[in-house]
Amino acid sequence: MILSPQPTGPRSDFLRTLSERGFLHQCTDLAALDSWLCSGAGTAYNGFDLTADSLHVGHLIPIMMLRWFQKTGNKPIALLGGATSRLGDPSFRDTSRPLLNQEQITKNLIGIRRVFERFLAFGDNPTDAVMVNNSDWLGGLNYLDFLRDIGPHFSVNRMLTSESVRQRLEREQSLSLLEFNYMVMQAYDFHILAESCGCLLQLGGSDQWGNIVSGVEFGRRIGGRTLFGLTAPLLTTTSGAKMCKSVSGAVWLNADRLSPYEFWQFWRNTGDTDVGRFLRLFTELPLGEIARLEVLRDSEINEAKKILADQITRLCHGLDAAVPASETSRRIFEAGEVPAGLPTVRLPHSLRGAFPLVDAMVVAGLAKSKSEARRLIVGGGVRVNGRSANDKAMRLVDADIQNGVIRLSVGKKRHVLLQPV
Repeated sequence: MILSPQPTGPRSDFLRTLSERGFLHQCTDLAALDSWLCSGAGTAYNGFDLTADSLHVGHLIPIMMLRWFQKTGNKPIALLGGATSRLGDPSFRDTSRPLLNQEQITKNLIGIRRVFERFLAFGDNPTDAVMVNNSDWLGGLNYLDFLRDIGPHFSVNRMLTSESVRQRLEREQSLSLLEFNYMVMQAYDFHILAESCGCLLQLGGSDQWGNIVSGVEFGRRIGGRTLFGLTAPLLTTTSGAKMCKSVSGAVWLNADRLSPYEFWQFWRNTGDTDVGRFLRLFTELPLGEIARLEVLRDSEINEAKKILADQITRLCHGLDAAVPASETSRRIFEAGEVPAGLPTVRLPHSLRGAFPLVDAMVVAGLAKSKSEARRLIVGGGVRVNGRSANDKAMRLVDADIQNGVIRLSVGKKRHVLLQPV
């Protein structure tokens, strides 16, 4: 059931696009899926749990898969896990997710819904996207009926061989019955969407492979259907490190969690060797243009990084946000100005007398701890309002406030404005 490329390559526009742009990782039956997609418009879904009020950069690959699915003439479904979010997906986690109450889940759903409106076209036409919530069918299930009707189709022996479950057990880490049921719930989602929407394909990241295969097998057992599963690789740099953190923490996709400038700057800081791959995954630039950009070297590669940042920020936040973000960066790094639009952090209390610089750096997200802040200061990499700050005992005072803010910088690329309250 592992992906094995066809000798002539995929015939369907969707699979050919995914193959050319580096999305394909695993597929349950690539040849059969390709034939199905060539027979007419298909329907596919990807699920997103509501664990926060915004998705983050790690979700961009499955979102782009849904976008390409629609752009190649098919119907995408964005499934929001209003019910499964109450359980927690154990996939490749060392500990259980914190349980969320209904109020938190509703708040998160509202925030996440805004992300998809940028990437997908919703409506009533045949290929318009649909958003569904699995609490609509899972929330009202009778537990005894569910066990009787669905339970016999799942083998505990098979579930124990799932990589995410096996790793937890091998490490002797707790895996609750609640989390163990997650695989069953996700498979049931696939079954419901196949029955109600003719959805025969589930998309996801490679960490969902075990859950997706379970859904494919469940669909065959309970309904005799041929279902398909397809995964993309998880987002990592060339070195294998996960790409999920910015200066301020997680790289959120909603502007109220991470400013468009910070989002733009995150992509501008992409490593040289990752530029081509990220242009294929996260933009819709023609492949020929990407091939031209990815071979640039030295200072010229920075222009390719700016294009990458511009393109993905336009997709995620719109042109009205991407242009100012790019201009803010230009004014900082090329003109040496301090424009509006930099990340702003409010200090926890007013500057009465003085405020330790090391504390300010932690509050601003420029250091994870006071000890790290001290190392950065002593190393000469910290500036206050553009002036070097080498004294780890330095305190910020009222005189440091310029136009209502204090500008803290670490190196050439990390800038935060502190706003005393």
